[in-house]
This record gives sequence, C-alpha cells and structure tokens, in this order.
Amino acid sequence: MSIEIQTSDGIVTITNDVIATIAGGAAVECYGIVGMASKSQIKDGIAEILKKENYSRGIVVRKENNHLHIDMYIIVSYGTKISEVAHNVQSQVKYTLEKTLGLEIDSINIYIQGVRVNKD
Repeated sequence: MSIEIQTSDGIVTITNDVIATIAGGAAVECYGIVGMASKSQIKDGIAEILKKENYSRGIVVRKENNHLHIDMYIIVSYGTKISEVAHNVQSQVKYTLEKTLGLEIDSINIYIQGVRVNKD
C-alpha cells in the first residue's frame, strides 16, 4: 500500500516503507529512546533493536478512509518517564512527517516493547 499525491506536474507515490523509515529516524532522535523494536512478538522475552535500514519492521503505516495512522514499537531507556518519552516521540514524528512529506497524520500509537538498562 502507498500514498499518492496529485501535483500540477503529475502524481507522487510515497510507499509505506519510506514513511516508516522517516518516522523511525525521527523517533530514535528523541531522548529516552534506545531504539525501534520489531512489531512481531518478542521471542524468548528479548526485544531486538532494529538498525536504521529495518525501521519499517517496527512501524505499521495504515490508511483508513483517507486517514493516516502509524503504530510504532519502541524500546525505552530505564529511568525515563515512559509517558513523556511516548508523547515526545508522537510530537516529533508528527512534526517530521508533516514537514518532510506534507502528510496529515491522524494518530500515532506508541507500543513499548521493552526497557533497556544501561550497563556502566
């Protein structure tokens, strides 16, 4: 599934992988985020941190009745306030997608897949 935007010069098609990669890049820049996690079930109780090229595995982009919804699966750092981190991710991702792609985002749902403790 992809999003098509009609311009005066023609049609621009943006795939879900592009939207997911931009959203993932914006999310991991937020304070308190360790990384993106896979949207599939956690195997053996361990959440895998995805690398930049695999952000689309941790983000689901849905288009329902001309409304765009994004589900993000993240891992947060121990000692951070999870609600604040999630709110910051929502704000940052929405701002980045609107400014970069010109898309209106209706909802960004955050799913915390794990908490990572830093080893000193």
